[in-house]
Amino acid sequence: MSDMTSGLVAVPGARIHYEVRGTGPVLLVLQGGEGDAGRTGGLVNGLVDEYTVVTYDRRGLSRSTVDDPSAELTMETHADDVHRLLAAVTAGPAILLGSSLGGLIGLSVAIRHPDQVGTLVTHEPPAVRLLPEPARALSERVFDGLEETYRTEGWGAAFTKLAEITGGATEDREPDAELPAPLSRERIANMHFFFTHDIPAIRRCRLEAADVIALKAASVRVVPAAGRASRRGFFDYRCAEELARLLGVAMVEFPGGHNGLTTHPKAFAVRLREVLRAPRDYS
Repeated sequence: MSDMTSGLVAVPGARIHYEVRGTGPVLLVLQGGEGDAGRTGGLVNGLVDEYTVVTYDRRGLSRSTVDDPSAELTMETHADDVHRLLAAVTAGPAILLGSSLGGLIGLSVAIRHPDQVGTLVTHEPPAVRLLPEPARALSERVFDGLEETYRTEGWGAAFTKLAEITGGATEDREPDAELPAPLSRERIANMHFFFTHDIPAIRRCRLEAADVIALKAASVRVVPAAGRASRRGFFDYRCAEELARLLGVAMVEFPGGHNGLTTHPKAFAVRLREVLRAPRDYS
């Protein structure tokens, strides 16, 4: 991996740890699940010769501490953290790549701070309020089941269930793909924070079709994306489809499934370069 520098940004109620590698236009990676700044090292390696890649620990994860661990977390809070992080690392619009929860955070940033975002690639964001009612109700039942499993059986069972729901198996991967580290004490703590704070924040998110339509008038280029191997009925995949429909653009497919950033990092980086080099009217 290329030389890395790191820093801390003070934000209301927390301190955000971030890492910077490479040279070129700033590209911020917003992780999904309980992923922190080190989760997508293989992907970052495939981009640092052309981009200044910034990764970070969301508040409450790993080295990003919070003042009040019991405080309610919202998507607006996550978006404000990214707004302040971007202001610390670049003076101009940045490229954002967000996956799953990270993709939803990216959308929230683009809606609230469009001047800071040049292009947003949002990969299977759980923007469930964009879905028609039958699919939205299904997503709510899925979240209900996850939270009930976490309460009654613990984080391990909930994590296994989440992997089944998202199709997050790692058997289909590039031969030298670097998988997430074993379940250390830090990663288990991240799991607890994700289930107790981030999933409720997703459920409370009020991002609506009107917000997406308003983005069409902004200067932000939004690229809805999904995994080529993702289950077509999975609600995050359906969210990417609905986002593309609302924007009037084509959804772009990437290698792998819901976690393609980690299972197919080299191919994902190649595809991302192609998408970022394509004309704005990519549909």
